Amino acid sequence: MANIEQLTKLKQGTSSWINWLERSHQPTIDLINADLRGMNLAEIYLVKANLTGADLTNTLLCKANLTGANLEAAELIDANLQQANLTGANLQSAYLIDTDLEQANLIGSDLRFVRARCANFRLTNLIGTSIRQAQLRQANFTEAKLNRANLSETILAQASFDRADLSGANFMEAELQSASFYQANLYRVSAIATHLSHSYLFASNFLEANLTRCDLRWANLSYSNLQNANLLQAKLRGTNFTKANLIGANLQGANLRGANFTKANLCRANLKGADIEDTIFDKAILTKTTMPDGTVHY
Repeated sequence: MANIEQLTKLKQGTSSWINWLERSHQPTIDLINADLRGMNLAEIYLVKANLTGADLTNTLLCKANLTGANLEAAELIDANLQQANLTGANLQSAYLIDTDLEQANLIGSDLRFVRARCANFRLTNLIGTSIRQAQLRQANFTEAKLNRANLSETILAQASFDRADLSGANFMEAELQSASFYQANLYRVSAIATHLSHSYLFASNFLEANLTRCDLRWANLSYSNLQNANLLQAKLRGTNFTKANLIGANLQGANLRGANFTKANLCRANLKGADIEDTIFDKAILTKTTMPDGTVHY
């Protein structure tokens, strides 16, 4: 349970809280299971605070300092955390339904098993963050920094990653059906056995990405850069690669039935063993491309 004295002081407002902390020299901030619903805690100081199981529904926490705080299983439904500092915070199993984290700093934080819907991570710093096995349907990661983030086995159906930096991120076995990655940077991303069917990946950067066994059926990869990408045994039925750069891409054993490579550059790509029934290669560049039967096209 929460420290009653601390909880009482906190409810007196941000200024009173700071003054009291400075005078009392509290070694730890204990707000376990505290009821803080609807409070105005903007710019509050809660560094390393223990907020495990706390109810922060509809709480204003914009610009709050929550560095190293423990928010495991906390309820942050409809909470406003814009520009909050959550560096190294523990948000495991927290509820982030309709939570606003725009421009927040979550670098190195732990968001494993988070349960959310329509959470806003626009322009948020999530570099090196673990988001494994989270449920983040319809989340907004527009222009967010997700370099080296771990999103493996995460449910991200209909999420938006438009213009986000995802270089080096891990999406292994993640569920991303109908997600949007318009002009996103996915350089060297790992998306092994990832589900991206019907996703919008227009003009995205997949340079040297590992897309082994990735499901990209009916996805739109027009104008995307897939140079030297590994699409071994990928599911690409009906995928749109119009004007995409696939120089040196590995498409061995891929299912390319009905895929559209109109004006795509497949120079030095490897299609050995690929299924190209009804595949469109209209005006595609096939210089030195290895064809499904193993012959090299010149």
